[in-house]
Amino acid sequence: MKLKLLQPLLWFLPLCTLTGYGQVNFTDSNLPIFIITTDTDPDTGLPMEIPDDPKIWADLKIIYHEDGSRNYMTDQDNPDFLNYDSRIKIELRGSTSQWLDKKQYGWTTYDDAGQKQNVSLLGMPSENDWILNGLAYDASLMRDYLCYNLARQIGQYATRTQYCEVVINGDYRGLYILQEKIKDDSKRVNIEEIDEDALEGMALTGGYITKTDKTTGGDPVAWTMDSYAEFSPFSDFIHELPKPEDITTAQNDYIHGVFVDLETQAATGNTNPATGFTSVIDIPTFVDFMVLNEFSSNVDAYQISTFFHKDKGGKLRAGPVWDFNLSIGLDVFGDRSHTDVWQFANNDNDGPKFWTDLFNNAEFKCYFSRRWNEVTATGQPLNYNSITAFIDETAELIEEASAREQLRWGTVPNLEGELNFMKSWISDRLNWMTDNLGSFDACATPELPQLVINAINYNPDETSEFPESDDQEFIEIKNAGTTAVDLTGIYLRELGVSYQFPAGSSLAAGGVIHLASNPEVFEARYGTTAFGQFQRNLSNSTQALVLADAFGNIIDAVTYDDDEPWPDADGSGLYLQLTDTALDNSLPTSWVATNAALSQPVFNTANISFYPNPVNNTLNISATQNITAIEVYDIYGKLLQHITADAVKQVDLSAYTNGIYLVKATAGNTTFTQKVIKQ
Repeated sequence: MKLKLLQPLLWFLPLCTLTGYGQVNFTDSNLPIFIITTDTDPDTGLPMEIPDDPKIWADLKIIYHEDGSRNYMTDQDNPDFLNYDSRIKIELRGSTSQWLDKKQYGWTTYDDAGQKQNVSLLGMPSENDWILNGLAYDASLMRDYLCYNLARQIGQYATRTQYCEVVINGDYRGLYILQEKIKDDSKRVNIEEIDEDALEGMALTGGYITKTDKTTGGDPVAWTMDSYAEFSPFSDFIHELPKPEDITTAQNDYIHGVFVDLETQAATGNTNPATGFTSVIDIPTFVDFMVLNEFSSNVDAYQISTFFHKDKGGKLRAGPVWDFNLSIGLDVFGDRSHTDVWQFANNDNDGPKFWTDLFNNAEFKCYFSRRWNEVTATGQPLNYNSITAFIDETAELIEEASAREQLRWGTVPNLEGELNFMKSWISDRLNWMTDNLGSFDACATPELPQLVINAINYNPDETSEFPESDDQEFIEIKNAGTTAVDLTGIYLRELGVSYQFPAGSSLAAGGVIHLASNPEVFEARYGTTAFGQFQRNLSNSTQALVLADAFGNIIDAVTYDDDEPWPDADGSGLYLQLTDTALDNSLPTSWVATNAALSQPVFNTANISFYPNPVNNTLNISATQNITAIEVYDIYGKLLQHITADAVKQVDLSAYTNGIYLVKATAGNTTFTQKVIKQ
């Protein structure tokens, strides 16, 4: 009974005008410290107040001991302990959170010359747009932090997070979370902004970031879509990328049409891979979006703070997830975050109809149930024991800062009680969802074609005849099965490159096709015709290539790398070739680097052999061509030995301890890596 009585008190506290709380004598922290000093107001001679808009200039110092030791305010003049020390422009952010005395902030990093600069803050990838989340209304201080981390743990991008304590103009402002702002970036939402002059064809298809949200930020409503909820009968859609002031009529009409198509196909339950909602949306991101928002019973999901993104040539994707401060049993504006409701059908913030229609589709719900059971299994991120362990670990991290938060704002009267409430609530929620999602037997083991990513040219060399490396890129896909494969609905699922096979296309048994970045250059360079053109370009370092069917089931997946122990095909005039389609192509040892013509089968052309394996001391290596180089690596990729000669035939392993090693041999135009067991 005590836990049930706790919640109303906690959600009411932040809305009150509190007395008896005030300044904190803040000197040091186990967390990074942000010191913000705004520029002086010329009229008053005092530091300027941070407005809602526009951003104003300020100095920012981030005190951070990288070795994990304590951070002290006295470190602010020691460059050895400053993670950042430069200019920013800062403003208030948020909607209802601005009612509170403790504000939230959005800010941009600049250099001393007044130019935007991308920087890595607290180990996060370099960018220039950042957020300080003030944890509005949340007496647990961790609902956002927990859910963003869970999203990343199940494989979806969500804003990276780092707790910190903030001082503004000498005033201790309490505990915050440093977050990335949602924007297009290879390390954030990995899409490329649409060209401003894109008016038709493939160029018009992306990239976009669109959101369903409130209009309190001043951005105009692009369009509305009907909802099943009586309280909120429609949802407002707002452009995030391109910005509302930049988007053209053609671009607006295109992305609006994608949502209309989704709405239409979801309403009719059409799952045809050529025409149904499976041809419009990336099912895995929509499923994961619902998994996270339903797990947390997020009252703002679907109607508010709901993002979508679409890359050029790609499917519409849900996410990134955003804004969980009213979730996991907390709702300061009503009583909607329950353990026994679906938030897409709560007759309040249901959002557009397509969410409910998707859930009511038997095939979509099957994949929802399958994914739910996968991520809640023992050892997985949404398993109860995993979640509570993460909560306990986070509570220890913020323990001392939460006490200061209470002294400063009076909003954390009983952190332990709040966390106990969350754990009990999560247990009930997990059980209810498992009981109400039903069986996933119908989609447990989908029949998948034997398509294999068989060759990759990610960084071709540049010549006088072919001066652009990107134009020569290609991916080869082989049908390793004994029957023809209908390619309808199959697509490249992972962001970075986009391609969807046209409806009605097929690949004969044993046949290969090539997807190229520039089909005309591909044909001129390699003497064969490309099947299709993928959008964007392959990374010159590492990238995940995921071939999936219309429901997102993975047919084949490869994450190549330009570092050892992968064969060297990085700008060397060689490309990666799988040596045998029966091998695991996720392993670098299954690939060679070659420059052989694509019209010729290339499976270990130098016929390199390693023996004996396992080996005691001396490993023999033979090939039909002279072996000119041998390199030995440990299992972690560290180079241990490098031998070059005109005809190397063996390598001495006697000095190494027993274990697994990777031996790379180069002969002719082939580089082959073999896993060797030393015993």
